Amino acid sequence: MPTALITGITGQDGSYLAEHLLEAGYEVYGMVRGQENPKRPLVEARLPDVQVIEGDLLDQTSLINAVEECQPDEIYNLGAISFVPLSWNQAELTAETTGLGVLRMLEAMRIVTGATKSRPAGKDMRFYQASSSEMFGKVRESPQSETTPFYPRSPYGVAKVYGHYITVNFRESYGLFACSGILFNHESPRRGPDFVTRKLSLGAARIKLGKQSELLMGNLESKRDWGYAADYVRAMHLMLQQDEPDDYVIGTGEYHSGREFADLAFKQVGLKYEDYIKKDERFMRPAEVDHLLADASKAREELGWEPSISFAELVRVMVESDLQAEAKAT
Repeated sequence: MPTALITGITGQDGSYLAEHLLEAGYEVYGMVRGQENPKRPLVEARLPDVQVIEGDLLDQTSLINAVEECQPDEIYNLGAISFVPLSWNQAELTAETTGLGVLRMLEAMRIVTGATKSRPAGKDMRFYQASSSEMFGKVRESPQSETTPFYPRSPYGVAKVYGHYITVNFRESYGLFACSGILFNHESPRRGPDFVTRKLSLGAARIKLGKQSELLMGNLESKRDWGYAADYVRAMHLMLQQDEPDDYVIGTGEYHSGREFADLAFKQVGLKYEDYIKKDERFMRPAEVDHLLADASKAREELGWEPSISFAELVRVMVESDLQAEAKAT
């Protein structure tokens, strides 16, 4: 039975990936920080077949101990400070976790496998790094592929660029089987309520049910390539099943504005978003990313990966989920 270790198990992608790997017959370990982590009971309730293991991307020794204990065939590093607007207020923590945390995880893998420059690690342990389309930032070309130059526009994006390149460096320096998935925006009913798509789907549901009267938003003009998170974790797994490690862009190949998402979300509940959404400068980014569009042709050709649902279907699924949850909460 193959074994996998997932950092970021408490997040959207971590939960979907764990379910995918369990269905594939894996023994899955999920890493959480500290004994008193309030998210631990949530993980144990949602994913009872996942073995929880302690570790912290800020602490090298804990990562070495975690890798030693579970001896994973595959490591999926999804842990990060993932809310982009927060990265301006906590830039140093974002750099330490989202950037240097990748280095610490790779170093733990290198130490446990005994890899050196003269003795490469081989393929016994494989590593996936969650890179991000936010690395492209102020895009240099469109659509963006694996060869598009990076121009990050947030501390989060800068940290992700470091994590991406240190993964490449360890692959080339120590022979680690290490891949980066450059994932474009991917959403689901499990997305945190502070993220723009979930804020819109939840806001539409709550306004429909009379639980709130308006929704304060930031910039709705930026365009993103939005897909379904459960599809994107399949791509992560596929990357680590290849003969050689490589990096892949994952996205749908079409983009939509936040305003389009709002329009579909509110239409789903029979309302007009213009009547309820108000712009609030507090939610504007200091430096905006205007549009991101994926060229995922390499993933389609080499991994055989394809998204399973459309943008409109994604919006519908998210709004319906929030409607049901909010109705039960009354």
